[in-house]
Amino acid sequence: MRVPRIYDWGIAVYQAAIRAAAWFLPKARLWVQGRQDWETGLQQALAKANPVGQPRIWVHCASLGEFEQGRPVVEALRQQYPDAFILLSFFSPSGYVIRKDYAVANYVCYLPADTPRSAARFVELVAPQLAIFVKYEFWLRTLQALYQHGVPVLLISAIFRPGQIFFSRYGAPWREALRSYRYIFVQEAASAQLLQSIGIMHCAIAGDTRVDRVLALAAEERRFPLVETFVQGAQICIAGSTWPADEALIARVWRKLQGQGWKLIIAPHQISEPGIRYLMEQLTGCVLRYSQASETTAAKSQVLIIDNVGMLSALYRYGDIAYIGGGFGAGIHNTLEPMAYCLPMVFGPRYRKFAEAVAMVQAGAAISVKDAATLETAFATLIHPMRRQQAAQAARAYLAWQQGASTRILQYIKEEIFRASDGDTTRVEVERF
Repeated sequence: MRVPRIYDWGIAVYQAAIRAAAWFLPKARLWVQGRQDWETGLQQALAKANPVGQPRIWVHCASLGEFEQGRPVVEALRQQYPDAFILLSFFSPSGYVIRKDYAVANYVCYLPADTPRSAARFVELVAPQLAIFVKYEFWLRTLQALYQHGVPVLLISAIFRPGQIFFSRYGAPWREALRSYRYIFVQEAASAQLLQSIGIMHCAIAGDTRVDRVLALAAEERRFPLVETFVQGAQICIAGSTWPADEALIARVWRKLQGQGWKLIIAPHQISEPGIRYLMEQLTGCVLRYSQASETTAAKSQVLIIDNVGMLSALYRYGDIAYIGGGFGAGIHNTLEPMAYCLPMVFGPRYRKFAEAVAMVQAGAAISVKDAATLETAFATLIHPMRRQQAAQAARAYLAWQQGASTRILQYIKEEIFRASDGDTTRVEVERF
């Protein structure tokens, strides 16, 4: 596959810009620092060779959201091939910092900048028998190196839209990159149709791998005694992954809701001391931080602020309505987690990139709001028993339709990439392309 010079120039400019930004922005600094001397760390990890006959699998995710998308497949691979060497790479610090100690992977690292030299060296060192890219990653030099080394590459959980460069008159290099994949697994029919319109036929509709993950989490039935003390039979709104714009809107409506038997659990997307203090000042009534809660204070409070990371997905079991943050910014956060508990949902106007959110709005199981008045109306509408039942039915139907994506992808890997030899399922023959 060919890579245009303008692409390499763009990567060079991006590198220069992020190095300059590293003097001022912590996230950019992490991006630069994490890629320093990346070869040494990778070589040391790979020196711990996996057993002969077992695959070396590389999974790449842009950030934390894509990791959660690919996680069910990674964990299914570990279960199927317990002795495999699994390398997990990230582009963004937001994914790497949180998942750098992910125990299912043998090694977690940053993907180096997509220059001709770094991409070729990375692929040469890793020498994977399978590479899996999750959802949106299309690094042309890396794909070129994998293609030249005959490594089968899968794209999983992909979503395509008409405005993307693949479908434009300038998109020839990216269309060629799509052809370099061994197979592409998309989430829905519209993406498959778009790919087929440009002659990409090696694709299939697998569904959304996140569904397998959220259903597994819901089945764990994690419980929190302090939260159960706080709830005490009240109507509960759980506001998850909120940003300041969401919190300002919720605070305005909360003044009316708290007098109507409601309690609020709010889990901000970013946890910081100034942000928590400001949020506590905006909300009226007895406001309590989870880290400072006791049985006595939890029972007396009307608002519980979750000032940690990792609880939110299990908290939705306590809710009557879920407010999903991010809809007044880049886009809403995870709606599948509250759907796993059949909750009606409310979120801001930027939700149309997420198929499950669109489906829930169309089914009447979710309402998009634009201001305090529409938020107040949404609460009054969705708390009605008939609407709650409607939301539950819509969520169950959607999840049942999407469930099993990880199994379908793993089946392809077993049958088309790694083939059992002589009935011995502990060893595999690796087919190179």
